[in-house]
Amino acid sequence: MAETTPVERLTEEEARTELDRLAALLHRANRAYHGEDAPDLSDAEYDALKRRNAEIEARFPALKRSDSPSDQVGAAPAEGFSKVAHEVRMLSLGNAFDEDDVRDFDERIRKYLGLGGGAALAYTAEPKIDGLSLSLRYEAGRLVQAATRGDGALGENVTANARTVTDIPQEIEDAPEVLEVRGEVYMSHVDFEALNARQEAAEAKTFANPRNAAAGSLRQLDPAITAARPLRFFAYAWGALSAPLAETQLGAIRRLGELGFVVNPMTRRCESVAELIAHYREIEQARATLGYDIDGVVYKVDDLALQGRLGFRSTTPRWAIAHKFPAELAWTRLEGIDIQVGRTGALSPVARLTPVTVGGVVVSNATLHNEDYIAGRDAKGGEIRGGKDIRVGDWVQVYRAGDVIPKIADVDLSKRPDEATPFVFPTRCPECGSEAIREEGDAVRRCSGGLICPAQAVEKLKHFVSRAAFDIEGLGAKQVEQFYRDGWIKEPADIFELRDNYGSGMKQLKNREGWGEKSADNLFAAIEDKRRIPLAKLIFALGIRHAGEVAARDLALHYRDWQAMAEALDVARPAARAHRAADEAEEAERQAAEAEGRRARVSDTRAAAVAAQDVPEAAATAWADLIGVDGIGAVLGLSLSDAFANPQERAAIDKLVAKLSIVAPDAPAADSPVAGKTVVFTGSLEKMTRAEAKARAESLGAKVSGSVSAKTDILVAGPGAGSKATKAAELGILTFDEDGWLTLIGDA
Repeated sequence: MAETTPVERLTEEEARTELDRLAALLHRANRAYHGEDAPDLSDAEYDALKRRNAEIEARFPALKRSDSPSDQVGAAPAEGFSKVAHEVRMLSLGNAFDEDDVRDFDERIRKYLGLGGGAALAYTAEPKIDGLSLSLRYEAGRLVQAATRGDGALGENVTANARTVTDIPQEIEDAPEVLEVRGEVYMSHVDFEALNARQEAAEAKTFANPRNAAAGSLRQLDPAITAARPLRFFAYAWGALSAPLAETQLGAIRRLGELGFVVNPMTRRCESVAELIAHYREIEQARATLGYDIDGVVYKVDDLALQGRLGFRSTTPRWAIAHKFPAELAWTRLEGIDIQVGRTGALSPVARLTPVTVGGVVVSNATLHNEDYIAGRDAKGGEIRGGKDIRVGDWVQVYRAGDVIPKIADVDLSKRPDEATPFVFPTRCPECGSEAIREEGDAVRRCSGGLICPAQAVEKLKHFVSRAAFDIEGLGAKQVEQFYRDGWIKEPADIFELRDNYGSGMKQLKNREGWGEKSADNLFAAIEDKRRIPLAKLIFALGIRHAGEVAARDLALHYRDWQAMAEALDVARPAARAHRAADEAEEAERQAAEAEGRRARVSDTRAAAVAAQDVPEAAATAWADLIGVDGIGAVLGLSLSDAFANPQERAAIDKLVAKLSIVAPDAPAADSPVAGKTVVFTGSLEKMTRAEAKARAESLGAKVSGSVSAKTDILVAGPGAGSKATKAAELGILTFDEDGWLTLIGDA
């Protein structure tokens, strides 16, 4: 069972399966937490899953998914609010879970900056508020805009609501002309309890925890509701500035306090890792007395000039990290086990619990992962929880750290009812009755019904109309379910035939509950508006396995035309088949070698398998071009090839595409000597780190790849370049040493 196997013991296939599972869980959790203010994972479980995902990616870098949770921030802005583009992206933070992680953080920073262990390096440490991130823009001292984080690039405009929060100044004096203050909206424990008391008295909905109450209150469409809610605000960061606030993080925080913002009094400057840990312990001890929820301590490099040098990864700053608190535990009764069927057909067991308060939050559900976890064993058949299985009626220990859907950590056998029997995992899909199959090496049992399974078909259509895909106004999850249930839509192309098939005279739609002539007209107009769609959104909307938003964008930028991509995939198909045959041959060879006690002959085996397929040169070239796209690789390449080679799926795709006008992505920047070119770095770089070199190349409009191919334009080779330099020479690729590269880009 991959999800309970230590990362260092995972096989490549187990790792691939586990990354798929983690991606599904984490993407769903991001939508629930950031977009819906209704988290379905505890902080601890989310952090553990994300950390496990990162560890697997580090051990198997070739398996990293194109839509990896490591590259995601927040969730798309909700409907009902206008969108605000953040001038400076609002990113998330990396996490530390123990003292070793904090030391590793310090060592990474020192290595990146070229600082020795004895060099002075100060940090700030501050409580991590468990609330909703908010950005406040002031111009000439006046509050002009407030926005949530959203997905980091686009947030929700909540200016009117923010004006009702007492801690947020409407005007400030002696501030820079442009000042974007960032912080956290939260609700104190006392105010939360009072709010829930008022809600109960009014027979209105109560809130699960202060974070949800604060987020839900700030994101009200009616500012009057927000004004009636007791919201608070801590300022701890900034975005766009017309002039610096200070030279240090702590100095900037103090300046924000002088300008009238509430800043956390427990923020402290620390001169060493030991001081960071000491302050962490101090905050941890004071946690219960603070009067508001925190879930850890945030460390930041104090020197702002060093922060600038360190810069950012795709979703997190290098100069900051969140040191999370440990999880909490509680015991309760397991009342039942429900089986849910996901978009990919995965059967996921969920525990129904007697409601219990865990860390101040009422919990009634918990994940049970899969049938092995319920049975008390791992993927290899080894025991977990001492071999104790989980049965309906059991007294179970619930593990969580701040929100909902925790996991069951243990079972108290002394309280097991006499009538409790082992849980029998279904071998038939509860949605459509199709056989539920568990493939060898897979931790998950999946429905074999495909499109005939309502759970899968509906979820695929929901994905198609989601915000990151076609984003058709008026056609959300509820409407998709309704139209599918009535037989109006079975596949994406049907959406663009709704007016012709069911909109005649508006009679069939406008007379339905919740619909009128205007709303029907608006829906049909919204559908027509989406006939013109960016190529990247179309690729993502198809829901092809592993083809997330980032990969879809990369494919669109590479091929720039739908027909070109489709033709390339068709041409590459024999090479894709050969690659799969090589994978299968490699696995068989490894198993045989292990059984025979010898070293596996992987290279020879793969080469023989490919040769046996007699792949045309054009197919090999097209395949190399596809998997050579930075961020794509063979896993996604095979997934794309499979989708386009499947007759039924291809027919559905072609039917859809025929109804659309597909917009090519904007041309890459052309104002630098390397714009639009593919660059590969190899060997040792002496004047910059590899991370700095990659970031600089991308900032100039270049694409950075990890491998040399016929599509490579430039190789930058330092000492010890090795095979990549040899291959580049064979292909006649322009090659520079580090000094030559710096001269080319004007950094010499």
